[in-house]
Amino acid sequence: MPTQHGVTRPVVLTPSKSMSAVSPIHGRKPTSKRGLLRGAVFAAACLPALAVAVPTYTVTDLGTLGGMYSYGRDINASGQVTGDTSKAGSGAYHAFLYSAGTMTDLGTSGLVTSGVVESVGIGINNSGQVTGWVKPIDGGPTRAFFFSGGVMTDLGTLGRPNSVGTSINTSGQITGHSSITSGGFHAFLYTAGTMTDLGTLGGSSVGHGINASGQVTGESWLSSGVGHAFLYTAGTMTDLGTLGGLNSQGTDINDSGKITGSSQTRTGEGRAFLYSDGVMIDLGSLGGNSVGIGINNSGQVVGTSLTSSGSNARRRAFLYSEGVMYDLNSLLAPGFGSILEDAQAINDSGQIVANSSNHAYLLTPVTMVPEPTPATLLLLGLGVMGLVGTRCRKAD
Repeated sequence: MPTQHGVTRPVVLTPSKSMSAVSPIHGRKPTSKRGLLRGAVFAAACLPALAVAVPTYTVTDLGTLGGMYSYGRDINASGQVTGDTSKAGSGAYHAFLYSAGTMTDLGTSGLVTSGVVESVGIGINNSGQVTGWVKPIDGGPTRAFFFSGGVMTDLGTLGRPNSVGTSINTSGQITGHSSITSGGFHAFLYTAGTMTDLGTLGGSSVGHGINASGQVTGESWLSSGVGHAFLYTAGTMTDLGTLGGLNSQGTDINDSGKITGSSQTRTGEGRAFLYSDGVMIDLGSLGGNSVGIGINNSGQVVGTSLTSSGSNARRRAFLYSEGVMYDLNSLLAPGFGSILEDAQAINDSGQIVANSSNHAYLLTPVTMVPEPTPATLLLLGLGVMGLVGTRCRKAD
């Protein structure tokens, strides 16, 4: 799994759906004129339902704060983005808030006062509040923060010096993980000034995503040492299992409780998944391992996938929508000169924050006219043939 400045992100896989068998119908009378006409009407009526709208996107480079690098990590309903960017001359990364074309440095607000300090924004809610972490660049404790109204607040820890904030919901609840007094680290839920230990499935745990109801997903290690994705709801942490392999982790959760993340399969591949109603579905890949990183309330998933399992594999950002995984690079408006390697988050308007090797980008969907599928064209053809046949017999 890729790691950016100490922040680990996941992967997912989905098996291809099998075609339903079509049984021949025996012993029926030849179709009547009325039946043929009904078939044509049915074909026309089904066209919108069977059409597939393939999205395309315009691309906005979020820029930097003077350095060469920026990385986007989350997006809210208004298209505001948080992440981290390099600053000219400092050698440190700072958390940013990108809004309406302007990138603002969130700074470090004095939470760490010694040496050169860096910060990373990881989660943003619909009010523009941000969580992430801040620490000295030359070593020292890492502290989770809450940024709101221009003020960066230290969230504290579960007893030891280090903590990281990873996701924040509309109520300002935050999840992440913190070191604990007995050693290791535990996922937490931070609400109204109080950090609550979410426990584990036997070992350590980390929180990655939180929804509007305060449900949390992440990864917890079992007593055997393998990590499993979990769902935390109302005081209970539930093991989500795997796609047949040893390990899995949850990375994001939407307001319906659907979860994306990554899991190992029986044959050892890493695959993005969608977990819903107790079932973990393999989302497939673009040729190699894949990771689901963000999910919106429509169930669309974004993430990253390798293009093959070989040594020449390349990372590519993907969008998974209505059963299909797309390479996002194939959906961009002409003229974009970079390669998107990962997509971190998608909002309910379909806007995506994605990254090349050194810059963050905001992708905005362009309204598309649905393209008819082969099945739609076939159905239409059968309907037209039926009408023609009816007219020919009528003429006879």
